[in-house]
Amino acid sequence: MPQLNDDKIDKHTDDLEVESDEKIQGKKIELDEEQLPSRAMAIHEHIRQDGEKELERDAMALLWSAIAAGLSMGASLLAKGIFHVHLADLPGGYLLENLGYTFGFIIVIMARQQLFTENTVTAVLPVMHNPTPGNLGLLIRLWSVVLLGNIIGTAIAAWAFEYMPIFNEETRDAFIGIGMKVMENTPGEMFANAIISGWIIATMVWMFPAAGAAKIVVIILMTWLIALADTTHIVVGAVEIFYLIFNGTISWYDFIWPFALPTLAGNICGGTFIFALLSHAQIRNDMSTKQKEKTRLQQQAKEEE
Repeated sequence: MPQLNDDKIDKHTDDLEVESDEKIQGKKIELDEEQLPSRAMAIHEHIRQDGEKELERDAMALLWSAIAAGLSMGASLLAKGIFHVHLADLPGGYLLENLGYTFGFIIVIMARQQLFTENTVTAVLPVMHNPTPGNLGLLIRLWSVVLLGNIIGTAIAAWAFEYMPIFNEETRDAFIGIGMKVMENTPGEMFANAIISGWIIATMVWMFPAAGAAKIVVIILMTWLIALADTTHIVVGAVEIFYLIFNGTISWYDFIWPFALPTLAGNICGGTFIFALLSHAQIRNDMSTKQKEKTRLQQQAKEEE
């Protein structure tokens, strides 16, 4: 009986395995820059390895991590609202207020919680490397679970901010003002702004392997830029819009349209269809060059024999 359970576990693990050339050959992804054609390819392969690990994770583990990330993203609204109350009238107050936007991202990324927009580049690279139906299914599974968890977490955070006796009226009014500023965008503006934020998040993820100890600085600078540009983000924005819903300022329908659907589409386009595709395109050329060089060396070795 224990052997039967083990077999079931093994079968379940195999069902969640990413299909790649390395797994077929029983090898690991090459991460040594000296063995690869370019530094860009080394970064690409590092992120692809992380993406494979994420795609193979258990669904419940992903869901709980994503819920935690949604809750953590409440820190962005919290910090930005408090900063607005105390810094709005100071010179440069706008710059400092938007620094609060970075808090949620710092918590989520440093704590290795699941954030949907981060997965629009990390988890996509294994699929682009080997675009099989199985890998595509794993990607859809990951995105669905993580997005659901993020939305649940942001809703809980927004509910707590509205109904728990934590904040004074000035801070609550600041939360409403932040959310209403997002809702001033038309669906087209939501989509266009979300493309920019998706691109910036993907760029940030691409920088992580080379950032080292400066990773937190990269997070602060890149997410601060998102806030300063007044772009839209599906997870942070969800906290802001849910707060308006629980406050009675807007309806549930307003969350779906004009906010969620255009913003989600824009984040995916910016992080996946633009950044990830372009980044992967240059690597495909490097991989082709590497294969040609390998073939040339093999041919040369045969001639010498």
